[in-house]
Amino acid sequence: MPQLHFIQQGQGPTVVLSHALGCDLQMWDEVATALQARYTVLRYDHRGHGQSPASSGAFNMDDLADDAAALIRQQVQGPVHFVGLSMGGMTAQALAARHPALVRSITVANSAASYDAAAKAGWQTRIDTVLAQGMAAIADGALLRWFTPEFRADAQGSLRVAALRAVLLGTAPVPYAASCAAVAGIALDESNRRITCPALVIAGTRDEATPPALSEAIARNIPGAQLASLDASHLSAVERPAEFAQLLARFFSAH
Repeated sequence: MPQLHFIQQGQGPTVVLSHALGCDLQMWDEVATALQARYTVLRYDHRGHGQSPASSGAFNMDDLADDAAALIRQQVQGPVHFVGLSMGGMTAQALAARHPALVRSITVANSAASYDAAAKAGWQTRIDTVLAQGMAAIADGALLRWFTPEFRADAQGSLRVAALRAVLLGTAPVPYAASCAAVAGIALDESNRRITCPALVIAGTRDEATPPALSEAIARNIPGAQLASLDASHLSAVERPAEFAQLLARFFSAH
């Protein structure tokens, strides 16, 4: 199990932030800043992303959940509010089912619980492309899925887009492909029915990577889950950080 790179800031109850595929903990910069006055914010790089080492060979979403569980056990006393977006949201779902004692609540943003055959074929195409041609071959397509045209055109937004593009291009192809395979293989619908902690599901109304219907399906399967939406594309926490942090704070204060 890799030793994950993390940053911890703030004070109060602990919130763990888990990033999307091809990103790193910088994805959470604005959200972490918004939360740090009231919460201890712990954000980390998934294996093979950012400054966390890659693992050798294949892994699945249970392994990513176990990575997160090991980090929580090492760094935190007691259960945490676990917030994940996209791949991080899949990690949140698996974590809550596998390690219920470690989570006080989960937030699952812009994510999925399972993929149909067509989506799995798309993931395989992306894996093949990255392994044959490198990260630059998929970067433009990823950024089009991650952000709305307005955000990409905005002066501040374009700076964030450029920074996250650099992170994506800096991700090594083999660990990225292994992560794609872990994401493509998720089958969380059944285990989601066993989740007992409070859950908030956040959809992006303009998210074409994980459309709102996928968030609605997650919310239906997790008992008592709340569903919210933001006017954003896939990386809603980057496009709408203030609103994202507000949703979190309101949800945390009730749990």
